[in-house]
Amino acid sequence: MTIDWQKEAEGYQDDLLRDLFTLLKIDSVRDVEHKTDTAPLGPGPAEALKQMLALGQRDGFKTLNVDNVAGRIEYGDGDEIFGLFGHMDVVPAGPGWQTDPFAPEIKDGKLYARGSSDDKGPSIAAYYALKMIKDLGLPVNKKIHFIIGTDEESEWVGINRYLETEPAPDFGFSPDAEFPIINGEKGIATFLVSFAKQAPAPTSMTLNRFEAGVRVNMVPQEATATISGTLPGTFEHELAQFAAAQNVTVNTQPVAGGLTITMTGKGAHAQEPKDGINAATFLATFLAPYPFDPAGKTYLTAIATKMHSDSRGSRLGINYTDKVMGELTASPDLFNFTQDGPQTIAINVRYPQGTDADKIRDQIETALAPDDVEVTINGHAQPPHYVAGDDPLVQTLLAVYTEQTGKPGHEQVIGGGTYGRIIKRGVAFGAQMEGQENVMHQANEYMPVKDIIKAVAIYAEAISRLVK
Repeated sequence: MTIDWQKEAEGYQDDLLRDLFTLLKIDSVRDVEHKTDTAPLGPGPAEALKQMLALGQRDGFKTLNVDNVAGRIEYGDGDEIFGLFGHMDVVPAGPGWQTDPFAPEIKDGKLYARGSSDDKGPSIAAYYALKMIKDLGLPVNKKIHFIIGTDEESEWVGINRYLETEPAPDFGFSPDAEFPIINGEKGIATFLVSFAKQAPAPTSMTLNRFEAGVRVNMVPQEATATISGTLPGTFEHELAQFAAAQNVTVNTQPVAGGLTITMTGKGAHAQEPKDGINAATFLATFLAPYPFDPAGKTYLTAIATKMHSDSRGSRLGINYTDKVMGELTASPDLFNFTQDGPQTIAINVRYPQGTDADKIRDQIETALAPDDVEVTINGHAQPPHYVAGDDPLVQTLLAVYTEQTGKPGHEQVIGGGTYGRIIKRGVAFGAQMEGQENVMHQANEYMPVKDIIKAVAIYAEAISRLVK
């Protein structure tokens, strides 16, 4: 039986987009502040999970809901389990959108919405690939478990809960990255830098507040500082000149005794900080030379001298390169400073094999001076993950990709983290096409409709080969 995978995929386009629009309209940002007994990670993630499982029920698949934090769509039977791993949660929309991030819209062939490329668009492509296999009655000699999580962008509570109660697949892939394949993922850890309290001293300027960032895996697009005291007469002119020279924008608002400054750069996924313009480090770099109070001066200077425009962590002493997995990346993403409250910075680090989170923690603390800061690992550090290029899983996926696109397949290692790393023989496979702009975690996130449909075709053939 010869199958025109692309033609078959195109036949599903209208239904796929209708289902995808339904998912994209759900604001499924993890929201534990509004959790309930039936929505432990917040109402949005639970609703999106239920909607995804409802698609499976509608189309005749067996489904499972694990405590409204994870789920499964199941097909086929056999001794081995092949896994697909998607997620329904999204990062916060953040500023800078030209459309409503939760009102999906197609413009010039691009589907704009939060989650269109990460990960609702790719997940629905994988789902329709599975549906195609079922509709065509293709041979399936393994169990297929399409596992769906609801907080991949944060703490992985959902997928971990799933694995506590359900069997882990023997091998599989996550449609949550890019083609031709991601068979290596760097380790991921977030380091919380907490500054020691300092006694106040008479100064002409005071840093009252400094804040930026919405998530530890997003380069902050906006940063705000409130300052008070005697500002130089040329201060705002110098600020405007700095912004113009550095390709950032700035707004000021007078407040009692001082000024609030908002600087805007460009958001990006923390896996490659160079793709963004970190508004917080630019703002701190401008402010650091001025005569601020001791606490403010220490905070701003640390950012300006140890973190600004240094995506490889050289000034923090953590730079490291592995010949297979590449360079370590460091992205300071969450900033919180008040005179009487927290004075912290959260640095998201993606590290290759050859170093580890404990070593990185020690190096950061040494670079920033142990007397001034305490550095802790914030949450669970995920170690590096790699599946060898000669593994049959990798070879099959690359072969399908090459046959359907005409482009040579090759191994890739990324700084992003996907559910592919939850099993030993797990990789990430698409759905972003080679050469396509990476807009994951950015304002105006989009995915070309033609790429979603092409992913359906690639996924269907790949799954069919792997489970027959």
